[in-house]
Amino acid sequence: MNKKIEKPSAEAKALSLFLMAFKTINPIYKEKSKRMNRLWDLVNLDKLSRREYNEEMQEMLESYGGYTEVVEKTVKFYIDKTGEWTLKGEDKYCRDAKLVADKILKQK
Repeated sequence: MNKKIEKPSAEAKALSLFLMAFKTINPIYKEKSKRMNRLWDLVNLDKLSRREYNEEMQEMLESYGGYTEVVEKTVKFYIDKTGEWTLKGEDKYCRDAKLVADKILKQK
């Protein structure tokens, strides 16, 4: 088995973090998170195409309001829970989340 390592897209990262955050509220999020993780593992093992994964991920992401909405909900969840946003990075998701966090924290 030749395992390749790819980084997920900003959209996939947004969905993953959203599902991880909200799995404590509703078990359906935990199941969906497991499903997306299994699909990502299949992509890395060349058993599922990146296109098929992206289609599934986009469909689920849209069911929660789309990328921007998911980022906002996730950041708000963690700020409400901990009082801060600690995720740092230079990728698209981290930059977008930081802008949302700054806006939320400024309003407090």
